[in-house]
Amino acid sequence: MERKSHTIKFLVALALTFTLLVAIVPPRADAQGAGLVSSIINKMERNRQDLRSLRSGIKMEKYNAQIKDADYYVGDVIYQPGAGRNASVRVDWQKPQRETLAVTEGKYKLFRPRLNMAYVGSTSSKNSKVSGVLGFGLNISGAQLRNNFEVPQIIGEGTLDNGGPHVTWLKLVPKGNASYKHAEIWVETSTGMPLQTKVVEKNGDSTTVRLINPQRNARLSTDEFQLKLPSDVKIVNG
Repeated sequence: MERKSHTIKFLVALALTFTLLVAIVPPRADAQGAGLVSSIINKMERNRQDLRSLRSGIKMEKYNAQIKDADYYVGDVIYQPGAGRNASVRVDWQKPQRETLAVTEGKYKLFRPRLNMAYVGSTSSKNSKVSGVLGFGLNISGAQLRNNFEVPQIIGEGTLDNGGPHVTWLKLVPKGNASYKHAEIWVETSTGMPLQTKVVEKNGDSTTVRLINPQRNARLSTDEFQLKLPSDVKIVNG
């Protein structure tokens, strides 16, 4: 049950360290840095408003600071924003094993074929914790960034992978008593599209989610978010 809650927590609203920045340069001087932060937040807001759908490959690293080890996941994700926090998300993991997580209309369904079991529940329930890493990048507004976090810090600029798009690397420290220590976002500088997001817990654990070759405003059907289960699957309410 613990692993189930952790998977759901970090995959949705999920929603990016397989590869770190190449050729990172130091943050700019204060005046220039403040202007760049404001510019990036404005671009992120425009990207959020213009983003009607997303289809992408996805990689995730879950790092355990206590044992200094990490688990790695590879799959595909589709995403469609909704009213408030009711985004529709489906993640089909291929490695290390096949699993599917679907979130739509305020409910989630996590199917584990090897166990022939599916966990279902409400995204608003306390135990599901479906406000995950993906939501930091795709579903957070400029106003939320300004109101819910300290002034974003620029960690550096560079590229993700050799020859990849230029990105600006931001650190977000939450105001008040948040459940995590801080978040980091690698944002494509020209478009405001978040390509990688990292959430660091208070105990040092972290989850990093990376979008691979994202297709913005890809054509998606409602049926793609519906997870149809075999009749013999055991259902567990979360």
